[in-house]
Amino acid sequence: MSFPVLEFTLPWAFTLLALPLLVRWLTPPHRESQDSLQVPYFQRLVLLSGETPRSGASVLRRRRVQGIISVIGWCLLVMAAARPEWVGDPINVQKSARDLMLALDLSGSMDARDFTDENGQQLNRLTAAKHVLEDFAAQRDGDRLGLIVFGNAAYLQAPFTDDIATWLTLLEESEVAMAGQSTALGDAIGLAISLFQASQTSNRVLIVLTDGNDTGSRVPPVDAASVAAANDVTIYTVAVGDPSTLGEEALDIETLDAIANSTNGASFQALDTAALQDAYDQINRLEPAQYDSLSYRPRSSLFHLPLGLFAVLYLIALPLFALLGWRRQKSIHV
Repeated sequence: MSFPVLEFTLPWAFTLLALPLLVRWLTPPHRESQDSLQVPYFQRLVLLSGETPRSGASVLRRRRVQGIISVIGWCLLVMAAARPEWVGDPINVQKSARDLMLALDLSGSMDARDFTDENGQQLNRLTAAKHVLEDFAAQRDGDRLGLIVFGNAAYLQAPFTDDIATWLTLLEESEVAMAGQSTALGDAIGLAISLFQASQTSNRVLIVLTDGNDTGSRVPPVDAASVAAANDVTIYTVAVGDPSTLGEEALDIETLDAIANSTNGASFQALDTAALQDAYDQINRLEPAQYDSLSYRPRSSLFHLPLGLFAVLYLIALPLFALLGWRRQKSIHV
């Protein structure tokens, strides 16, 4: 168990405490030449007295209170130079240990109304996906979430963030065909890889939700998945819709399985809302939230306190020494 303590950032500054002693020991006292007796006709007086003029010296001594105040003042200055800090109790902070990116297909086929909610209401595929993703995001409190939307090309909708509310707002603003009618799945994986490379988290997960096969990527999805595996990115694929669909909107289950297997992920199929929810529940179990625990101790600088005490001491000592000097001069004249 740790307790608040007082620490000095520059403890070597305390060696300066010996500096006045070294100066006193190594340097001679200050000397001023002046006549010890000032009278008119000094040379004639010397001849008449028969004495030879001699040089003398006297060392002015401080009062004891002057010495005490000087020592205290120097100690306060040295203490300020050592930069005292008050170190508080340790504070533990939990930081997300995983970056989780979701790639959401916004091609035109996502507008198909073949999903039914718990109330029996017909929903299009994108609306059903949004409802499930809202519940999924609420359970990812320990992760930084990102969002990629893709159609004719892939676009970053939300960068990695632990602000789940903002992420959900950006998810809600996603609309069918806003990225084009096609399905550029390979480009979405490539964009995710580049974003993960800029991330400092080593635990990287990409979840791809799509209802069609790749129809326009510059990089084939399987090749993009190989690059993802080389960058330690785990990919989970969720196929939405009817696998018996033909044409450009047909699900390429074989490619989605290959993407997941090459990155040590998993592939799921969702024909309805319940299956879609089950897919994300399984991903939650496979990728439980992780945290990095960070600990730090808050520090408050205190160098201004000895400086303030020195200023107060100076303001008190200055008139005090002036008063003592005036009283001494007055007693001499009397």
